[in-house]
Amino acid sequence: MTAKILIVDDDNLVCISLKKVLIKLGYDVDVCMEGDKVFNFVELYQPDIILLDIYLTTHNGLDILKDLQNKYFHIPVIMITAYSDVKIAVSAMKSGAYDFLLKPMDLEQLQLVLTKCVNHLNLTNEVHRLQSVLTANEISHEFFGKSKPILRVLNLIEKLARSEDTTILLEGESGTGKEVFAQYIHQKSPRANKVFIPINCGTIPKDLAESELFGHEKGAFTGAAQKTKLGKFELADGGTILLDEIGELSLDLQVKLLRVLQERKFYRVGGEKEISVNVRVLAATNKDLEKEIEKGNFREDLFYRLNVAKVVIPPLRERLGDIPVLALTFVREFAGKFGIQIKGIDEEAIHLLENQYWKGNVRELRNAMERAVLMMEGDVLMERHLTFLKFGKDDSPVGADKFMLTIPPEGIKIEKVLKDLILKTLDITKGNQVRAAKVLGLSRSKLRYRMEQLGIEVTKKIQ
Repeated sequence: MTAKILIVDDDNLVCISLKKVLIKLGYDVDVCMEGDKVFNFVELYQPDIILLDIYLTTHNGLDILKDLQNKYFHIPVIMITAYSDVKIAVSAMKSGAYDFLLKPMDLEQLQLVLTKCVNHLNLTNEVHRLQSVLTANEISHEFFGKSKPILRVLNLIEKLARSEDTTILLEGESGTGKEVFAQYIHQKSPRANKVFIPINCGTIPKDLAESELFGHEKGAFTGAAQKTKLGKFELADGGTILLDEIGELSLDLQVKLLRVLQERKFYRVGGEKEISVNVRVLAATNKDLEKEIEKGNFREDLFYRLNVAKVVIPPLRERLGDIPVLALTFVREFAGKFGIQIKGIDEEAIHLLENQYWKGNVRELRNAMERAVLMMEGDVLMERHLTFLKFGKDDSPVGADKFMLTIPPEGIKIEKVLKDLILKTLDITKGNQVRAAKVLGLSRSKLRYRMEQLGIEVTKKIQ
């Protein structure tokens, strides 16, 4: 950051020379030479740091310091004076001064104090940023839905989260939201006020994976010449780390990870100092790790170390009751993002969503809601806004059985077969004729003609 510094001093020569020096050092500088105008300057200029002279002609700098601490306590104030008085220095520090410098100022000492002060500001800003991220990302129990499968998962998660360091393995198809569940575990754990760091093991280049996890020392390899890099484990110290897609790690790295899980210690790449961390490890995978062990792709000892407690996230097709809640959550999310006013989702649109196969699970549903909100008109999401949703050629409506036609020995009339087929399809689509027509590969008018011909009357089910 380019820090903004306000100099408060009534000595014109000091102000000119000090401003010139600070600008050369890369700071943005303004000057106030009257004690009664300090707060006006602070309001208008909004400095990051204040250099305040203790002895102003009409004001006592220590009194100004106390007032600044009351109203602008977040701005560090460095006191400056031409008088070397230990009592004054002590009084200034007790009143909240960040540091104390003597005139004439030593350039090296000034630069050192300002650098320390800027680093302190950067750290404070980062803490505030992380706190706001944690607050913004807080997940409510209701976000996941209210179906029995998901309530069972949440009940298990909330029990496991009470432990501070139990390793948990999250299993589930791609797109089921394993990272969100991992974040919920962290949120409910004793480490909730610490950092949560996810890392997708499947997206890290193989030759950089060790450095990403454990960091590297300067000059450890080509490209590491600039500075020491902290790995994700070191950054997660005190908090929680999620190793997503753990099944993608190479066997070599699995060995090193096993030691970290056992001892919570590791070496940076090219490092000689052993580093200890206090971190809770969560792992997630869409693979069957036991089958990967049989294939020789995953270490059995690492699997047992990860599998202290296991949570299986059900696919969306096994939790249909959550689709309305999730869809409405995503619609509201994207309505806010795009600045659109949306009241809700039409009943027929909900029925269509409930009868979609959702190979990509919650992620696919969220993407669909983003597209629908972006393209829709009006303030209610309607079925017509979802015409881009189609069954794949190998898909079937959720809840439909594999089609099997059994012909009795005495035979059967074709009208009976057609009537049963249409009735079963309408039952699956909860009476939605538009959806039933799509499932049967008919136009809506053709379906209605067949229904009239076969004497079928259906009332759409209200849920």
